[in-house]
Amino acid sequence: MDPFSSSFLSSFSLSNLPLTLPPSTSSVLRISAVRIEEKPPTSTSTTTRTRTPQPSRRQIPSPPYPTKTKPISTNPPPTPKPPPSLAVTIFNAFDDIINTFIDPPTRPSVDPKHVLADNFAPVVDELPPTKCTVVSGVLPPCLDGAYIRNGPNPQFLPRGPYHLFDGDGMLHVIRISDGGATLCSRYVKTYKFTIEEKTGSPVLPNVFSGFNGLRASAARGALSAVRTLTGMFDPSNGIGLANTSLAFFGDSLYALGESDLPYAVKVTADGDVVTLGRRDFDGKLFMSMTAHPKVDYETGETFAFRYGPVPPFLTYFRFDSEGRKEADVPVFSMTTPSFLHDFAITRKYAVFAEIQLGMNPMEMIFGSGSPVGANSSKIPRLGVIPRYAKDESEIRWFEVPGFNIIHAINAWDEDGGDTVVLVAPNILSVEHTLERMDLIHASVERVRIDLKTGFVSRHPVASRNLDFAVINPKYAGRKNRYVYAAIGDPMPKISGVVKLDVSMSESDRCDCTVATRIFGPGCYGGEPFFVAKEPNNPEAEEDDGYLVTYVHNENTAESSFLVMDAKSPNLETVAVVKLPRRVPYGFHGLFVTETNLKKL
Repeated sequence: MDPFSSSFLSSFSLSNLPLTLPPSTSSVLRISAVRIEEKPPTSTSTTTRTRTPQPSRRQIPSPPYPTKTKPISTNPPPTPKPPPSLAVTIFNAFDDIINTFIDPPTRPSVDPKHVLADNFAPVVDELPPTKCTVVSGVLPPCLDGAYIRNGPNPQFLPRGPYHLFDGDGMLHVIRISDGGATLCSRYVKTYKFTIEEKTGSPVLPNVFSGFNGLRASAARGALSAVRTLTGMFDPSNGIGLANTSLAFFGDSLYALGESDLPYAVKVTADGDVVTLGRRDFDGKLFMSMTAHPKVDYETGETFAFRYGPVPPFLTYFRFDSEGRKEADVPVFSMTTPSFLHDFAITRKYAVFAEIQLGMNPMEMIFGSGSPVGANSSKIPRLGVIPRYAKDESEIRWFEVPGFNIIHAINAWDEDGGDTVVLVAPNILSVEHTLERMDLIHASVERVRIDLKTGFVSRHPVASRNLDFAVINPKYAGRKNRYVYAAIGDPMPKISGVVKLDVSMSESDRCDCTVATRIFGPGCYGGEPFFVAKEPNNPEAEEDDGYLVTYVHNENTAESSFLVMDAKSPNLETVAVVKLPRRVPYGFHGLFVTETNLKKL
């Protein structure tokens, strides 16, 4: 199986949510944020730019931002690149024919003018480490380290259909030390990124927007085959975007996207970001890996999986505390290709969700839809397999009608391991996942599986539209009390964050919200991340720490880094850092302590 086929399903992710806003908001979209230019506009910012746009590129410029920023480091001006070769010019011409006559971007979910509006628009250039200003409060000492947020930032303005999931991965890193902060934004230098940067134009088709219908799939597939045969790119080197999340394990930091292998990255002492390369763990990791591995805080082990469109549709594996990959456990009892973006672990088990989202070949061939779609006749299942299973012989599947999860928040064992409890947002109207995110409502639920009787019970935890939820990382796989979730208003825009007390669901309470923080009019953020005040203190309370996230004010076009007190009744602000330029909305983040940064 070629890498492109293996990534067909695995590049899908609700953490990479499509931008589809309701009609009532269309009148306020600042579509002018997306402009097609032959030459980049003159910027009013003094921030040093590290990539010179090529005249042939059609780019999305950033609006002007405050000029009182001082880069810490500078790079030599890039060497002007020669004009594109004849082969590139010819291939681009064929691309334009496909995008204009065969498969134009007619639907809002794949129309760049709609998808890349407002703060979903990418920033034009990378940003070297640049000083930030703490405008309110004081940054706590436990935040010494780096908060890193991943997300899509297309290197080139799409010439045809574009889905929010399809952008090149860019890491936005705020490096904190002694109460001061710097911001750096760098692309993950994937094989795809470097090939297209060298070529000066897109080379690989976008998975979620490039294969809508038989004609579009055949045309773009044939063009990709010709590019491969002419040596323009080698798909065996990976086609992934590394645009979804990050993970730190085995004393290494990885940028992740589930259509490819992990890319090792490093944060330098001055806050810069360096891509170290694609990692296959001594040849033991094949094709791809989930963007949501689970790290056990106590044992140091990391658990992960991959999935694809051919059997085995699910493969489970783990890494030891040193980051060495153990043997694969193929799961053939999953009999159809299902979308598996996330999973959960407990002390004894791993829990997988087989949901109604999967391959949608008939719609792709005979219609004009995405290769991933919903199957309403399929009954969702939860699979429970021993955490250290050598094969799938002990996996058990439990039908849970109407339970479709994209993200898992946490899971744990009860009753000596005879019961598994899973907490996750259940996606209602899952058929709208790709096309109409504004119609989706995610209701957080607590699911209890009795392994002795096979009985499954469910209980609501919150009625609000919530996703992108996190916990204190120390409690992964252990019973936790508090959950911090992003408020969809509607998704993919996030207007605030809530704190849930999951223990209240045991008393039949339907809404376990104990604190709420709304960012303010016109202000939207991203997934929160919990940073413990005393991570190595075994006596510390679970919620004794801070929530951090990036927030963007669409009224002023300014972004900030927000620190909230996770223990306070209303998630009060502890510190606000004004960023030297905007940070586009993205997906998942991670905080890496100063101690772990030094290990890199």
